[in-house]
Amino acid sequence: MQILTYKYRLKDRRAATALRGHAFQCNQIWNWCAAQHRDTLNRYRAGAPKRKWLSHFDIAKTFKGYGREIGLHQQTIGSICEQWVRNRSTRFRASYGPKRALGWIPFQKQSRQIKNNSIWYLGKQYRFFGSKRRPLPDNAKGGYFTEDALGRWYVCFHVEVERKPCVGNAEIGIDLGLKSFATLSNGEKIEAPQIYRRYEGRLAVAQRAHNRQRVRRLHAKIANCRRDFLHKTSTDLSARYALIAVGDVNAKQLAQTRMAKSVLDAGWSTFRSMLKYKSAGYLEVDEKFTTQTCSQCGALPPERPKGIAGLGIRTWQCSACGTDHDRDVNSALNILAIAARSAAGPVVESRVAT
Repeated sequence: MQILTYKYRLKDRRAATALRGHAFQCNQIWNWCAAQHRDTLNRYRAGAPKRKWLSHFDIAKTFKGYGREIGLHQQTIGSICEQWVRNRSTRFRASYGPKRALGWIPFQKQSRQIKNNSIWYLGKQYRFFGSKRRPLPDNAKGGYFTEDALGRWYVCFHVEVERKPCVGNAEIGIDLGLKSFATLSNGEKIEAPQIYRRYEGRLAVAQRAHNRQRVRRLHAKIANCRRDFLHKTSTDLSARYALIAVGDVNAKQLAQTRMAKSVLDAGWSTFRSMLKYKSAGYLEVDEKFTTQTCSQCGALPPERPKGIAGLGIRTWQCSACGTDHDRDVNSALNILAIAARSAAGPVVESRVAT
């Protein structure tokens, strides 16, 4: 079994007024938790004795009966405290200004009612666009209201569904890249769509014209296109292969280099997250030296591509065994071999989807 999120857009634009009011109160609860945590950290750094962190049950007791005063459901307050405990964040959620945090209102199953593509929350009805391809099942759990950068509101439900069985029993290794988004160990290459580069010119025009609304719409378009590509690619791979081994390339570190735009446009972390919950055989392995090691003999010949200077070397020949290698295919083969060894024992640090 796995839990998926079903997302539907709200129909009534006037609902934004009521939801923004609820979102403001949610931000105040979050900010109170963050302020208490920040105060505790400052006192500890000043020499105060260390104390045990409070659970979300302890924090929720502080707000007992407070929901009626601020116009929020008490279970919503409990959900905010639970989410904050997972993050233990000291960052505040701004409610005003250009850096205002997007609206977020969690709710539990007992605090809402659903009927005919409508949800009732705190006595108000919010209609949403249903989907014939993906109708909301009866076993929907809790969820949340969320706002995007364009001010549109959505309602999301958590649904427990059966994991789709894999139609194949093959194993595959994947090397993530920029020119080729993913190179498989069988030689197949998935080219990077480079969605941001496709809209970069339009973004520049809108930014020079100081058209903020147009800029937001273009960024939303880019994000939607990227998400669509990643969903289709991850769904296809998880349906074809029983074991999917992916290298743990550090996207955050590469995003601080000259390749930042291309790295962020690729969406490697999102792609791996999708594979993790879609495939029961997902495995993430350490990809150090997978590009430099010969996948046939395991040697590290002197002519192997090394470091940043070797990024331009796309093909090379191993002097030890004479095998000609495609740089990315060789890396994917080594990633698959590491995954096969780690299945037999803890050879490398890895993470398996549960």
